[in-house]
Order: sequence, then structure tokens, then C-alpha cells
Amino acid sequence: MKKNKTIAIIPARGGSQRLPNKNTKLLGGIPLIAHSILFAKENGVDKIMVSTDDVKIKEVALKYGADVQIRPKKLATDESPTIDTLRHVLENSDENYDTVVLLQPTNPLRPTKLFKEAYQKFMEGNFDSLMTVTRNHQKFGKISNDKFVPFNYKIGQRSQDLESLYFENGLLYITKASLILEDKILGENNFPFIVEHPFAHVDIDTLEDFEYAEYLMNRHFE
Repeated sequence: MKKNKTIAIIPARGGSQRLPNKNTKLLGGIPLIAHSILFAKENGVDKIMVSTDDVKIKEVALKYGADVQIRPKKLATDESPTIDTLRHVLENSDENYDTVVLLQPTNPLRPTKLFKEAYQKFMEGNFDSLMTVTRNHQKFGKISNDKFVPFNYKIGQRSQDLESLYFENGLLYITKASLILEDKILGENNFPFIVEHPFAHVDIDTLEDFEYAEYLMNRHFE
């Protein structure tokens, strides 16, 4: 039986506005981007590719054992869609891959068994794609005509009785490479893999996010 060939792609551009140089900022003693590289290495993917437009990020990626593809400036703006970067990597690769694992460097903390369990589910279910999600436990509402209108609950309803709504936590995406080449990250047959873990609430964009990630690292969650 043919082995499924997998590439992990880590998009990491320079020029972060709210937290300058965040992808190379030290978290737990190593650069932020290195956490995603090491996660991929620990889980035995066939290739780890960092796509970047930044020289310092390139140096860090190479130091931690990833390959690097220089991203064109037109794919490294605030408005550049992630799918364009993923497709660029595949179209400019010397090898063909069956599966793409997207690891966002801004989600550096991932449960130890996440990849193994999610990848197994993806393969056994023959899904087009898989994304990680987490249940919401907050009471949301809209403001209409200066009035708060509950959205996912009724006034007085207990939090534990909320309708089950989930948010896309960004920890992990697994997708068929053929789908990426069709300009899609998620397919029709997409599996929402539920993750209930403190790490699911870490997405680093500000200094406060960074400090929260440091706090969780010091708690030594698995």
C-alpha cells in the first residue's frame, strides 16, 4: 500500500504590526516559530516547509531543521490569503505530496497527542480536510438600537445549558494536497476535530497573548 506523503507548511511572514518580530520572539527560551517546527518534527511528517519573506525567520527555520521557501512580496501582505501561500509552496516543490498539514506559528502550543489522534481520524475517515475546533462557553449577543440582544442564549439561562457552538481555534489543519491546488483549505467533507484544552485559546497577536502563552507553558500541560 502506498504511503501517504505529508508536508507540513508553516507560513511566517515578517512585518507584524501589533507585536513586532513576533515569529522570532523567544517563547519558553526558543523562537515562536520553532514551536511549530518542533511539533512537526516530533510527529514525523515527510517535509517541513517554512514559507517566509523575512531573512531572520529564514535563519531560525533552518537552524531548527525546516526547509525554507522564500515567499514573494505579493503573498506577504496583511491581506494575503493563506491559501495562496500554501498553493505557492506546492506548485514550487520538487516533490509531490498527498497531504498538507497547516501549522500557524501564532498557535505555538499544541497538546502532545493532537497530531497523532487528528491524523488518524483524517485517514480513517477519508476526509477531504480536518480542522480543530473548541466549544464556546460564553454568552454572546448583538447590539441593536442600543439594546443588547442575546444571540446564543436566553436571559437567565445557565452557561452550562448553552447551545453547543464551536470556534475555529487554529491549532491544526489537515488537507488533501489536491484540494489546496483547487484553492481550498477546507473541503465539503471536512471533519471538525474537537479540542478541549487550554492551548486552544492561545492565538498570539499581541503582547498580552504572548504573556498568556508563557503562563500556560509554565503550567506544564500535556
